[in-house]
Amino acid sequence: MLQYDFMRNALAAGFLIALLCPVIGSFLVLKRFSMMGDTLSHSAFAGVALGAFFGLNPSVASLIYTLLAALLIEYLRNRFKSYEEVVMSIVMTFNVGLAIILASRGSSANIESFLFGSILTVEPSDLFLIAAVTLISLIFIRIFYSQLLYITFDEEGAEISKIPVVSLNYLFMALTGATVGVSIRITGLLVISSILVLPVAAALNLRAGFRKTLLWAVGFGLIAVLSGLVLSYYLDSAPGGTIAIMSVAVLLCSFFLR
Repeated sequence: MLQYDFMRNALAAGFLIALLCPVIGSFLVLKRFSMMGDTLSHSAFAGVALGAFFGLNPSVASLIYTLLAALLIEYLRNRFKSYEEVVMSIVMTFNVGLAIILASRGSSANIESFLFGSILTVEPSDLFLIAAVTLISLIFIRIFYSQLLYITFDEEGAEISKIPVVSLNYLFMALTGATVGVSIRITGLLVISSILVLPVAAALNLRAGFRKTLLWAVGFGLIAVLSGLVLSYYLDSAPGGTIAIMSVAVLLCSFFLR
């Protein structure tokens, strides 16, 4: 298996995504933004369709478009604080509509690999993008860990304590959008939430403190993604679907650990 370049690229990309997604997902879940992954994955779908329509690199187009969509969601969330779920529905609906229109006009080539994930299409340029987003995100979270934690549990209290809540929320949402945008090569658009949310849910089930929950989530993410990729190679199945099944299996196993 490891003698193939595409498999080495897929495993390296999967390792980075398994580190990144649960870390971002831990803050999203505790902020009760579990549906953010689905909303941004549909935005990534529109980004891929736009890239294909205009003849651009779909990975780069998806990354940029999803990042902008995440910033738009944060802007609308600040405008409609009492209706945050509605904001996500609005953005998701628009992007699904846009993606379907573009795909129906003949720009659907290669979109299937983004819908379900593919270990065959992970190129060195994708690996570079994933590594860059992972490095930037982890450095950001390490530097602002305490402030982000405060905002996650008590946004109003953080504002009173003079923490730059608005700026940090925008930066965090931008990194969330970038995370989803670069992850779809491996996980696929339809199941990105499985690696953003399910490892975190499994870790929360152990009822440890936040830092331990973060570490457990990363561990569960690594197990789900790497085992899903290996199984998808031997079973010749879509990696996104296999990773989703393994994520659920990891969640079920966490019930026996406690």
